Amino acid sequence: MTDSQVTPSFRLAYVPGVTPTKWVRIWNERRTDVPLTLVAVDPGEAFELLRGGGADAGFVRLPVDRTDLSAIPLYTETTVVVIPKDHVIAAVDEVTTEDLADEIVLHPLDDTLPWESLPGQAANERPATTADAIELVAAGVGVLAVPQSLARLHHRKDLTYRPLAEAPESRVALSWPEEATTDLVEDFIGIVRGRTVNSSRGRTQNPAADSAADRSKRKSPDKGGARRKPTAGKPTGKTGNTGKAGKSSKGGTPGKSTRSGSGGAAKGGKKGKPRRRP
Repeated sequence: MTDSQVTPSFRLAYVPGVTPTKWVRIWNERRTDVPLTLVAVDPGEAFELLRGGGADAGFVRLPVDRTDLSAIPLYTETTVVVIPKDHVIAAVDEVTTEDLADEIVLHPLDDTLPWESLPGQAANERPATTADAIELVAAGVGVLAVPQSLARLHHRKDLTYRPLAEAPESRVALSWPEEATTDLVEDFIGIVRGRTVNSSRGRTQNPAADSAADRSKRKSPDKGGARRKPTAGKPTGKTGNTGKAGKSSKGGTPGKSTRSGSGGAAKGGKKGKPRRRP
């Protein structure tokens, strides 16, 4: 089988916390001829996977090295602090970084938050992964600041989380190798940007197909156009004013009755006999 006979496919990578379900569903509806394969990848390995051709595009967390990768920022996540349910912080609706001054704040090696300085007290060792840090929080060792999607991903019945104000936020983006911006990548970009299937910037499976509405707009009108309905009180160009009798009156004024009044004779007709004086 030659390369031209190989069935095309689209490989989409995604880091933990990102839910690509919506975009995958739209792809499957529009590109039934190209199957989409999801590739789960750790945040630290996502960019090398894209560079090595292991995926056509991927949902990653910023920052992205723009030297050889393109990226479209999509959304920014709320940062939360994960705590045990019986923790004193669980009593408030929102936490600030100052509230964590006396807490041991865990900092996993795969952390994606761009901290300038981590709040609270540092742990003796950094957990290898966010999942490991969650286990330590459940054991009462410390607390953990993460994007909200990761707190949901690692949900446990004995843990909860609260929004963390004044903390850096994680931004999710769609990224792909700049030199590998294929037609399939362009198709997926259109889906992510919310373009419709008939968008002039998007690509469709059958660009030559026209909707019935578009065809009707281009349809030529009948020769001579539609006949206009005559306006009341104006001549049609074929006959004069018909008056009450429905016939054109000789010498009559268009738009006016040919009768001079009640009992009066028509202009140009015979005069009636004068009345006698009493």
